Amino acid sequence: MKRLPYPGRFAIAAAVPVILVLLWHAASAFEWVHPYLLPSPLKVARTAADLIQSGALPRHLGVSFLRIAGGFSITLLAALPLSFLIHALPGVKLLLKAPLEFLRSVPPLAAIPLLILWFGIGEASKTAVIVMASFFPVFLSLLGGLNNVDEKWRELARSLRFNHMEYIRFVLFPSAFPAFLTGIQLGVSYCWRALMGAEMIAAASGVGYLILDSQEMGRIDRVFVGIFTLGVCGIILDRLLLKLFNALVPWKDLEEDQKW
Repeated sequence: MKRLPYPGRFAIAAAVPVILVLLWHAASAFEWVHPYLLPSPLKVARTAADLIQSGALPRHLGVSFLRIAGGFSITLLAALPLSFLIHALPGVKLLLKAPLEFLRSVPPLAAIPLLILWFGIGEASKTAVIVMASFFPVFLSLLGGLNNVDEKWRELARSLRFNHMEYIRFVLFPSAFPAFLTGIQLGVSYCWRALMGAEMIAAASGVGYLILDSQEMGRIDRVFVGIFTLGVCGIILDRLLLKLFNALVPWKDLEEDQKW
């Protein structure tokens, strides 16, 4: 199928959001829904501008990003060596399979009450939520990449008589690297959503806290601003990661793989 030029693709992509905003404006203007429950797009935009100008929104957003950066760093430090260990030693997989499957089945938000009792309402409990949410996407993606190295590359490594370290460096890791990057993308998305829940329960800052605090004050316009901030930042972060990953693995178009 011939690809549409950029203006045409942009117009098609923007059609549904524009229609939804127009319907939203009409619902608020004609009071199909009470204006308190559905403030107008203009009011939400003004509130967003006020929050940005006062520094409140950038401050809460910065706190959330710092939490994600810290928690996701711990995820990488745990998921990378464990993936390689389980790939190299099948006995370790047999030993850890049951507890890992159990932990994977527990939603991170369900563990928040216990995490608060263990770690308090400070940063440690929210970091634990981020790690629980992001660990398995990264771990399973990398492990899947390690376990599915193309047999042709294995044969090439044997024919070149690579030693173990050369095999890891030149065959195993490059082959699994795209899957690892996909796991990072999924992990960031998962921990972003989980952190919002944690910030709504036990936090005094962050975008999740901003949403909950606004709801308690009856400021539905601020709630909308918080929700739109999450959505827009999620899209921007996802696109930035895709661009970065495609630069790191030019032999495989990760963006093309994720089209739907």
